Amino acid sequence: MTNDTRTTSLKYPTEIAMGTGTGPECIAVGDGPFAYMSSLKTGEIFRVDFENGTYEVFHESLGPTTVGVSLDAYGRLFVCGGIDGSFSVIDTKTRNVIRRYQLGGENTFINDLVHTPRFAYITDSFSPVLYKFPLGPYGELPSDEEIIRLPMTGDFQYRYGEAFSDNFNSNGISFTPDKSAVLVVQTNTGKLFRVDTETGATTLVDLARETVPGGDGLVLEGNTLYVVQNLPNLVSVIDLSDDGQNGTVRERWTDERFDTPTAMARFGNRFYFSNARFTTPDPQKADFQLIAVER
Repeated sequence: MTNDTRTTSLKYPTEIAMGTGTGPECIAVGDGPFAYMSSLKTGEIFRVDFENGTYEVFHESLGPTTVGVSLDAYGRLFVCGGIDGSFSVIDTKTRNVIRRYQLGGENTFINDLVHTPRFAYITDSFSPVLYKFPLGPYGELPSDEEIIRLPMTGDFQYRYGEAFSDNFNSNGISFTPDKSAVLVVQTNTGKLFRVDTETGATTLVDLARETVPGGDGLVLEGNTLYVVQNLPNLVSVIDLSDDGQNGTVRERWTDERFDTPTAMARFGNRFYFSNARFTTPDPQKADFQLIAVER
C-alpha cells in the first residue's frame, strides 16, 4: 500500500474509511485527535486523525501482522507483532524503530499488552505464557535477557482446534481496578481470568456463569470493564470488584455498523472501534472502517 491520506468532508465523522486491504486491528489514542492503528493484513502502522477523518501510513510494514499497540509517557509506541513473535518499540517523533524484540518462536501469536511506568505485560494467544517486559526508572528498555516469561498456570487452560481461529486463547488484557493483577480474556472459550503478575498463576473470574465468547480487546474505566466480542459483534459491560476476582455482566450492546470489531479506545465521549471484517471472503480486496459510538 502506498503512503496516502483519505479524507471526508465532516469534522469528527462517526465513520472513517480505512481503505482497501488495510485490515485495522488495535487502536492507541495519542495527543490531540490522533490515534495509531495496527494492521492484521499489511503489518503497517496507521496514524488516524479523528477530527478530519483521515489516515496515513505512519510506519511501513513491520512484518506479516501487527496487533496490540499502546503508547507510553515517553512518546513511544509498543507494537505486538502477532504471528512472527516480535515486539517493537517505535519513537513516534522520528517514526524510527528504537528496538525490536523476538519474544516468541514457532506457534506463538504476540497479541496485546498493557503497561505501567515499570512493566509491560504482553499476551501470547498460542502459547501459555505472559511476557513481563521491565522498564527502567526513566523508561529504559530492557535487554533480551531481562524479559521475563511467566508460565500461565492454574485455571487458564489453553485449548486448540483444527481451524486457525480455534487456537486463539489469551487475547485482550487490562489491569484489575486496584492494579493488583492483570485480567486476560480467552477468546475461544469466552472466559475471563485474573493473572498474578509475579507468578503467572491464573484464577477464573467469577461472572456468575456468564461468558464473553469471542472476547478480544479490553478497556477498563474505573471498575467497569468493556469487552469487545469480535465475531458476535457485541460489547459486554462488566462491573468488577476492586481486585478483579468477580464481576457482573451489566449489559451487552451492539451497533449495526459492527463487522467483527477487535478493539476499542476512548476519545472524548466516544468509543472508536476497528472493524476487522474476519468473515469477508476476500480481505485483500475489502474496504475497512473505523467507527465511532457515543457512550
